[in-house]
Amino acid sequence: MTTATGRMLALGRAEATLLLRNRTALFTALLLPPAMVVGLSSALEQQAEDNPGLDVHASVISGLAGVILLFVVYYTLTASYVARRGELVLKRLRTGEARDAEILLGTSVPAVALALLEVVLLGGIGGVVFDLPVPANPVLLLAGVLLSLAVLIALAALSSAFTRTVESAGLTTLPLLLVSQLGSGLMFPLEVMPDGLARICQSLPTTPGFQLIRLGWFGTDGSAPPTGFLGTWGEAWPHLLLGVVWTVAAAWAARRYFRWEPRR
Repeated sequence: MTTATGRMLALGRAEATLLLRNRTALFTALLLPPAMVVGLSSALEQQAEDNPGLDVHASVISGLAGVILLFVVYYTLTASYVARRGELVLKRLRTGEARDAEILLGTSVPAVALALLEVVLLGGIGGVVFDLPVPANPVLLLAGVLLSLAVLIALAALSSAFTRTVESAGLTTLPLLLVSQLGSGLMFPLEVMPDGLARICQSLPTTPGFQLIRLGWFGTDGSAPPTGFLGTWGEAWPHLLLGVVWTVAAAWAARRYFRWEPRR
């Protein structure tokens, strides 16, 4: 009898092999997020002209971290679930020892590992190029990454239920990709938005995790001056609470609507 961890890692190794053979998925995962640095930097620099207090470097790094998680985890994983469903791989896996959650999480292992690697490299390169400080609160930074991963994996499973083919994944994932980039503080920090719009954007499913990443890294989510380790907890609790709520809701919806085999 293998353990749950062993089964998930075995599934992850198999999925990694398939991912390495998929040039389109590799391009999206490896090259698209770095390619967005120029556009993201230009947009934030223009906003800084009207908002002198905006920390452009912090916004670029935290924004790019969010973009990496969106494309490498959410988009890539949605396409993977659809592809494995169409090949009847998911259906066959359910006849074995692996439980449903193990199958879904095991399939996500390569995308999650790649995203984490890119975020770590981003932190190292950003620290050298922009002379960024060490994370103000590593615990909140880790919590933000984990919450983001959890909600994006669940949303990928949910999105796959409404995606008929791998090719159409680019269309079905587009709404969340656009809304998250524009409304979760990646390309337009919440502090430069009108108050009413900012409050709406704070309620988006991806916003809590992304804001926790920024808060844990730079000591502020933009709503207050930067603080140290202890000071960040006061700003963090609303993001933590909302992030957990969204994760539970997305996981429930994914379990309810996920399809294990193609429609007949």
